[in-house]
Amino acid sequence: MPKSEPARVVYIVDPDASVRQGLSRLMNSAGLRPKHCDSLEQFLRQTPGANVACALLEVSGLSRCEPELWSRLRAAAAVIPVIAISASDDAATRRMARALGAQAFFRKPVDAAALLDSIDWVTRAEGQGSAR
Repeated sequence: MPKSEPARVVYIVDPDASVRQGLSRLMNSAGLRPKHCDSLEQFLRQTPGANVACALLEVSGLSRCEPELWSRLRAAAAVIPVIAISASDDAATRRMARALGAQAFFRKPVDAAALLDSIDWVTRAEGQGSAR
């Protein structure tokens, strides 16, 4: 029997437990492995393994982020593809997502199929394939 690939990890960074739970269910249904972080600080303390697909990051509060935390987040986004999610869909929030280097932006509530397609797209765009 061939050895199966381990499920790709998707970091879900959102302060709302119900959002994390809903997104986790979606990731599980797609064969992905969710890892929860309820804060940016908690996410930045993680050491990503070799099988990370991307990070789903709530970006609404990033404007209040300390400069040191912002630079650490940008460094992480250079290594892990980031998909921004937010309840706010205004120009400032979208600008912040772009400044972070997010490769996609979704307004809550997120369309499940579009989000899964986006995860697949950023994974392929980064040349990660399913082996990362």
